[in-house]
Amino acid sequence: MKRIPLILLAITVFVTGCSGNLKSPDGRIKVEITDSGMQVLYGGAPVQSIETAVPLDPGVNVEIKVRNDGVAFRYLQKEIQTTYVIPEGLNRWQGRYSHTGYEALFPKAEASVPGKWIYPLLVEYSDGLFGFIAEADIERGHSCSHLLTGEEQGRYLVETIDENPQYDVTPWRILTIGSLETIVSSTMITDLSEPCRIEDTSWIKPGVSSWIYWAYNHGSKDYDIICSYIDLAAEMGWPYCLVDWEWPQMEGGRTIEDVMAYANEKGVRINLWYNSGTSWTGPGSPQPEDRLRTPEAREEEFAWLESMGVAGVKIDFFAEDGSEMVNYYLDLLEDAAKHHLLVDLHGSTAPRGWQKTWPNLMSMEGVYGAEWYNNVPFFTKLAASHNATLPFTRGLMGPMDYTPCTFSDSQHPHITTYAHELALPVLFQSSLQHMADKPEAYLSQPQEVIDFLKELPAVWDETKLLSGYPGHHAVIARRSGDVWFVGGINGTGETLTLEFPELTGDITLFADGAADREFAISKQSSVKSVECRPNGGFVCLVK
Repeated sequence: MKRIPLILLAITVFVTGCSGNLKSPDGRIKVEITDSGMQVLYGGAPVQSIETAVPLDPGVNVEIKVRNDGVAFRYLQKEIQTTYVIPEGLNRWQGRYSHTGYEALFPKAEASVPGKWIYPLLVEYSDGLFGFIAEADIERGHSCSHLLTGEEQGRYLVETIDENPQYDVTPWRILTIGSLETIVSSTMITDLSEPCRIEDTSWIKPGVSSWIYWAYNHGSKDYDIICSYIDLAAEMGWPYCLVDWEWPQMEGGRTIEDVMAYANEKGVRINLWYNSGTSWTGPGSPQPEDRLRTPEAREEEFAWLESMGVAGVKIDFFAEDGSEMVNYYLDLLEDAAKHHLLVDLHGSTAPRGWQKTWPNLMSMEGVYGAEWYNNVPFFTKLAASHNATLPFTRGLMGPMDYTPCTFSDSQHPHITTYAHELALPVLFQSSLQHMADKPEAYLSQPQEVIDFLKELPAVWDETKLLSGYPGHHAVIARRSGDVWFVGGINGTGETLTLEFPELTGDITLFADGAADREFAISKQSSVKSVECRPNGGFVCLVK
């Protein structure tokens, strides 16, 4: 495949105590300071009004950055009430806010309805022009926010979790503007986050991991099942295996030390699940429940894990992300780094740039992912469309622990095809990519599929959207070294031909077979379209 050049952003414009108008370096984006806030224009046409409770006159300390891919602003003082005005009739994709997590669908709508909405909010201003609303640079003492709508339609108020927060500097409010290609390739969230605070990062190694819970909800109590997943990781060349909840209650007299000894023999590193001790606690709560809540307990536990050679921790069930919980997230990341532990935050908020500041943050849930096949039957019919929406919504917030690529069924079946499932770990980025299915579900696949999964990277050198529309389809190319991985999915229940710029080279095409649970695997020298079954997909490995 020909390398696709990235368009580098020009110098950012900074303004403090603002007045007048601002332009992006390329002139396409303009911000007009008005009596009520800001008016954002693209190509000379108004696209987004941002209203503030007080006029943005020179007496208000606000910093605004205008870039070729969007606008960001923050207050250098206490929070000012801010509202995004989105007229009725514009397509938008918005996820419902829940009290303790960001596990939401992003259905397409043309109007606001009263409620609370999580970041991001994706808006289609006109044909081919989109806006992506998010926030970044959440530091200690900050409260995360969400968007609140009321009876007055089209007004999305930025509401912080903490009431009346008193900041010296607020988080960045971000509006990325442009084509879907611009939205997907933008790095505004990480660009505006604090620099890395870990001096030596050589121990932080992304990778693919086997994972027990999806197929065996209580599998971490069974030593033999754990060993089968360690064997899977060793067979596939994946560096990690995640042992999920209830491992302290392992049966048959086995302990986690026995697991560590077996994993060491196989050359596989273990990550361990923990309850955060903040949301689901008390009788019947998942174990280990509360070994991390205080600095003293956390230091003792992390030191013990480091002494055993544990690679990292998955920490679950967090409370609502006000300043107290933000402080806890950051304490966990900092203390884990001292003991060379990777971190996966589950049952959590969505990332807002922390992976740059603390690169031992490998992944976060904050997504309605494959785990929901365990919980409810209705995800079966919604999954394909939802999967084709995530690359344009939650997936752009940062690493996403969706737990993709399942060929068998959990409690509730899936109707996405095998090729659709194979494309998901290409479409969904996670520096710990947890492969959720049973060992036999992977090892029974055609050898070409097994080889593909053995080669699968967890981080990428370059990403390019080739084609897509939220909920309908997505085709994304990602490069690792000299190899391109191209994944495409059909989000509809109808046969669909996905077209994209021509790929050339030594191509292995994994397409839908004659049935949903079959592959059609072929060698090609060029590919520019693939016919997909309903809820189907494809992968191209291009060398």
